[in-house]
Amino acid sequence: MAQVIVLGGSGAVGSVAVKTLAAQDMFSSVLIGDMNMDRAKDLIREIGSDKVSAVPMDATDPGSIRNAIAGTDIVLNCVGPFYLTVKTILGAVIDSRINYVDICDDVDVTLDILGMDEDAKKAGITALIGMGSSPGATNLLARLAHDTLLDETESIDIFHTHGGEAVEGEGVIAHRFHCMSIDIPMFLDGKLTYVKYFEEDGIALRQTFDFPVVGRDIPLYPYPHPEQVTLPRYLNVKRVTNKGSVLPNEYYNLTRDLCGLGLSGTEPLDVKGSRVIPYDFAVAFILRQRERILRQTGFEGPCGCCSVVAKGKKDGVYQEYRFHMASKSQALGEGTGIPAAMGVILMQQGKIGTKGVLPPEACVDPLDFVSLISKVMKLDEKKEDGDSFGGVIVESIDHTGVITKLDI
Repeated sequence: MAQVIVLGGSGAVGSVAVKTLAAQDMFSSVLIGDMNMDRAKDLIREIGSDKVSAVPMDATDPGSIRNAIAGTDIVLNCVGPFYLTVKTILGAVIDSRINYVDICDDVDVTLDILGMDEDAKKAGITALIGMGSSPGATNLLARLAHDTLLDETESIDIFHTHGGEAVEGEGVIAHRFHCMSIDIPMFLDGKLTYVKYFEEDGIALRQTFDFPVVGRDIPLYPYPHPEQVTLPRYLNVKRVTNKGSVLPNEYYNLTRDLCGLGLSGTEPLDVKGSRVIPYDFAVAFILRQRERILRQTGFEGPCGCCSVVAKGKKDGVYQEYRFHMASKSQALGEGTGIPAAMGVILMQQGKIGTKGVLPPEACVDPLDFVSLISKVMKLDEKKEDGDSFGGVIVESIDHTGVITKLDI
């Protein structure tokens, strides 16, 4: 049996991965690598398994990372924001020659760590990056549609929303500010292009989408996730887009508007004799307002949905497939942490053997992933009563517009 360490294992996503991996007989030990030992100890007590333990780890210190991961078989990295941490962590893992999985969803740094491919190959390790929900499950469902369901794939469009998590931290807000501030890649008309969130080209890509379980006409915005960059490298498509939001809409709008006003900046301001960093104020204000907004909008608890829409031709005729991973009881933590754990499981099973730094569509068999979904990704049970239909939903839409629900 193997030993796995989850870096950031006491966080919202990492804790879900720890619980999922601890439930698997193939792992003799699950380590939590984290700065917050009090929270890690609380999680250990909650899980109640003697196979789970904790070790202190500073994600900014290569020596601390190497000490924490020493002797483990697989490292799962859930420490965000990734644009600040992932290069240091992956560098230490490569130096230690240990197989690796992460949930990196920052596209700019994804390009940097893909550049570490040769180093990983020389070390003889596999580094599976972006193995969460989006990216992660989305990449594999796109590959499944491209390889097995469609003869020709015209486009892959990814849509996601979630909200109502029990807690949110500064890192989550920082990631959203980052996503709104950097150039956003979109693969359009067979070419990679970049748009800006607050400018005309980015605004033109905004739309609404109907999510099963979660709601209809949800406003969505361009998101700088890695799928738009990595999928066209492996799939023959003309368009890959990624759009998302956070629920409730009022909460997302607050974050968007403060970022648009420049309050995500880190240049100090003089305010009545005090030095105030706009970013610090904005994060504190958003997190304080979150509870009020959740109450006023009647938001009852965590929910989320991530959808992949693949369009193309089958037997020369238009065909569309829609995959929805939907839940009224799970959101960001489960939606991301469980697929990450599934990546670790598949790696331990020997089903991911390609060496180097690779996105999911380059090294994971989609059918292996799908076969684990019902066993590990415990989404809502499927119920045919309108909007409460949950779980993994697959829809086929033919050239006449007829929609057929399929089993997965």
